[in-house]
Amino acid sequence: MQKNALVTAALIVLASPASAADLGPPASSPQRAWSWTGCYLGGHAGGLWGHQQWINQTPGGDFFGLSLGEHDQDSWVAGVQAGCDYQTAGGIVIGIQGNYAWTDAEGSHASARETGVFYHSDVDSLASVTGRIGYAWDRFVGYVKGGGARERDDYWATTLILGTAYTASNTRSGWTIGGGGEYAFTNHLSAFVEYSYYDFGDPQIGLTPRVVGLRRGFVDLEETTNVVRAGLNLRFGGS
Repeated sequence: MQKNALVTAALIVLASPASAADLGPPASSPQRAWSWTGCYLGGHAGGLWGHQQWINQTPGGDFFGLSLGEHDQDSWVAGVQAGCDYQTAGGIVIGIQGNYAWTDAEGSHASARETGVFYHSDVDSLASVTGRIGYAWDRFVGYVKGGGARERDDYWATTLILGTAYTASNTRSGWTIGGGGEYAFTNHLSAFVEYSYYDFGDPQIGLTPRVVGLRRGFVDLEETTNVVRAGLNLRFGGS
């Protein structure tokens, strides 16, 4: 009887490893794939450069309809953004974003028609509301974006004799298009780099005289702006 019990116990010990191997490794709990669906807010910084051309449109003035010259602007840019994204099962990411940035991009040029006259501009702020569409590779998404834009500018004209002769301020409307890439380091923090092109057309700007005896002036101001920025987003909803 004792001998049979020992044999039975030995067979059980020998069979146990094989049985455990047949069962395979223990099942691990499934992990959810990362998704860009959710909303976010954050900040950014970068650089801005633009170009302006001034066309004289003062009725009865000298050089009516002719270019008074052009100049470039460049400076830093810093601001905030907020938006929401939705990722489809196929990896397509669509979203909407609002963006506001401060800057101090000044530029000036000597008049191409007048002696001793200079034209100046200063971009104070830049805003946009854009839609974006892209494709996600897990935690990285590449995208293109486009929408409406607004820019706040100051303008003035100076002469060697009179000093500041004209001033104006204007909020301009236009459009923007661009693209970039964003990477999610954690479920709640992502970083992006992008480029945007802005076109504000050539609206007519009224220049207010600052010297007695000067009449009101008008110019068509053609302007384009470029921005490269990098930033961080605090995200809510990614998994």
